[in-house]
Amino acid sequence: MGQFDIDIHWMRQALVLARQAKEQGEVPVGAVLLLNEKLLACASNQTIAQCDPTAHAEILVFRKAARTLNNHRLLEATLYVTLEPCLMCIGAMIQARIKRLVFSAYDDRRGALTANILQSKGVNHRFLLTDGLLAGESAEILRDFFLQRRHKT
Repeated sequence: MGQFDIDIHWMRQALVLARQAKEQGEVPVGAVLLLNEKLLACASNQTIAQCDPTAHAEILVFRKAARTLNNHRLLEATLYVTLEPCLMCIGAMIQARIKRLVFSAYDDRRGALTANILQSKGVNHRFLLTDGLLAGESAEILRDFFLQRRHKT
């Protein structure tokens, strides 16, 4: 199995988590974190359930992984996430020193990579990036979620 097939597999797992978040009324974002090609942590957005504005899927997987490893650095880790990360989550990736980020749909309004944050002076860690993987599927889940929300109000 090549890297592309591996990436597809894990992004599909992240999409399952995004769908679960949608069913719970959360913004449908899922994240999966691997270390040495093994699952380390997974989560979906929980900002409403936890009443915590920082409970994004990415932050939650970092918290779980750091506790599991007893280390705040997640060196060599690969993060799969269904939506382009926001500024807060990119900051956490930099602090955690992840090796690689794979994301699905772009977030033209809030996405930190679209804004070229990693190219800013003073960023002391950069990671490998694969973008747009299964973007159509992820974007559809998000679009459906926000359409449903608009029709409920």
